[in-house]
Amino acid sequence: MANLNIGDDAPDFTLPGNGAQTISLASFRGKRLVLYFYPKDDTTACTTEAISFSQLLPEFDKAGAAIVGVSADSVKKHDNFVSKRELTIALGSDEDTAVSQAYGVWKEKSMYGKTYMGIERTTFLIDPAGKVARIWPKVKVAGHAEDVLAAVKAL
Repeated sequence: MANLNIGDDAPDFTLPGNGAQTISLASFRGKRLVLYFYPKDDTTACTTEAISFSQLLPEFDKAGAAIVGVSADSVKKHDNFVSKRELTIALGSDEDTAVSQAYGVWKEKSMYGKTYMGIERTTFLIDPAGKVARIWPKVKVAGHAEDVLAAVKAL
């Protein structure tokens, strides 16, 4: 399990994405990338987070930043989620959790007394050189997209 710090090289990745796209870190070289990891498509907090990022996408575009959400859901689930919620952001499918593990967000979680492995909601801001510029661990969704936008504008 990686423990990433600010200034580290962001782990490289290539993932299948919604809309039959391929999403890779290399394709964002020279741009800022907001890479956010979330537990599951179409659950309350994850939906709120995805809609918030989608609504602010024009602002992120203006600031020279792309947004990619990553979960362990399948591409088919991502396509359904994007369609149902009218999302405008890219979603990467990390079904084997290799990328989540590389970024250190695949963790033991617990709910109702049961422990299980899952994604801990975390956001990374990656600079144009591919370095980790900022990390938001254990994200609380309310106001998060706005906080990330402010950080992008400050970078």
